[in-house]
Amino acid sequence: MSTLLRNATIIDATSPYHLQKKDILISNGKIEKIADAIQLKENTNLIELEDLHISCGWFDTSVSLGEPGFEERETIKNGLQVAAKSGFTAIAVNANTNPIIDSKSDVEFLIHKANNSATKLYPIAALTQKSKGIEMAELYDMQLSGAIAFGDYNKPIENDNLMKVALLYAQNFDGLVLSFPKNNAIAGEGIANEGINSTKLGLKGSPALTEHIQIARDLFLLEYTGGKLHIPTISTAKSVELIKDAKKKGLQVTCSVSVHHLTLTDDELHGFDSNFKTNPPLRTKEDIKALQKGVKNGVIDIITSDHNPIDIEHKKVEFSEAKDGVIGLETAFGAINSVLDLENFIENLTIKPKAIFGLENYTIAEGNKADITLFDPKEEIVFTNQQILSTSKNSPFISKKLKGKVYGVFANNQLILK
Repeated sequence: MSTLLRNATIIDATSPYHLQKKDILISNGKIEKIADAIQLKENTNLIELEDLHISCGWFDTSVSLGEPGFEERETIKNGLQVAAKSGFTAIAVNANTNPIIDSKSDVEFLIHKANNSATKLYPIAALTQKSKGIEMAELYDMQLSGAIAFGDYNKPIENDNLMKVALLYAQNFDGLVLSFPKNNAIAGEGIANEGINSTKLGLKGSPALTEHIQIARDLFLLEYTGGKLHIPTISTAKSVELIKDAKKKGLQVTCSVSVHHLTLTDDELHGFDSNFKTNPPLRTKEDIKALQKGVKNGVIDIITSDHNPIDIEHKKVEFSEAKDGVIGLETAFGAINSVLDLENFIENLTIKPKAIFGLENYTIAEGNKADITLFDPKEEIVFTNQQILSTSKNSPFISKKLKGKVYGVFANNQLILK
């Protein structure tokens, strides 16, 4: 069956139809025709939605799903449905499962479980065995099996030489190495951004310095070894400056920022709500301004939900005892769209992350594969617990006003609407 998208505004800077309102006919998973008006024929599914906008399919580069081992938090099947209904046609899945994704068979398990889903799953395999930071995992074998990058999720590589060797070794097969920006020795037992709020609330502080020292070390190593380095979920103004300077030197370094670090500050901690306990911790208004500017000027390459479902037993406890992590797929677009202009960030969900992680981006043009996200950028909503699609409910955006509504995706020859 064919699908006709009626009166869709196209947001795709690589398309000849950018910013134009068109009808789009999709047949057999490909864009057959784009025109001002297309006549509806038999056996065609008509999609007419309020203020419909479409873009290339969104790609989230940091998603945790739980399975295998933590299915009570999220299963692969439901997680992929959540991603599709949240506008993502592809997600990169972190290795923080049980067992850790650190072998060829583990990577193949994830890919097999996601077969035939509308949203494509791409594994990020562990950089070290069991993510313990001691011995490097079999990176090349895992890349051959489908891993698109290597990193120990939310765990820094403390061994300088191990990081150096990883950057050198990965160059043999053009591998992408991830390094989480945290120095554990400086961070200690800190659970909140070190500053006025942590002092007022009596919470152990984790200074921004923990992030700066680790990033500086990694950039020195990258300058020495060459290769490709991606720094996930930076959270401070100084981090933006460090990466900006490294890019000016010509180093192959990229970075991402999470939606919650772009939009929420440590002022949220005054209620001791563990849904605001994140890693890195939420920072200051000054940091948020610098991060938003970093997106606009191209220093920050990727925006990610950093979706990390945590079950109620590990969240509904004292703030100091709760696990880090928030869910973010459902709220990603509405939160970003509340603080940045659509054309300022859409490439950070599409073209840029796909280029960095080696995925193909399908421009919205006749003859191309239909890999499309459908949304309304203007509708304002107040996000509620009832709108959570994930199995776990640890969202920091409950009762927050969001701008924009995601309708769903057309991907892998499937239309998934919320």
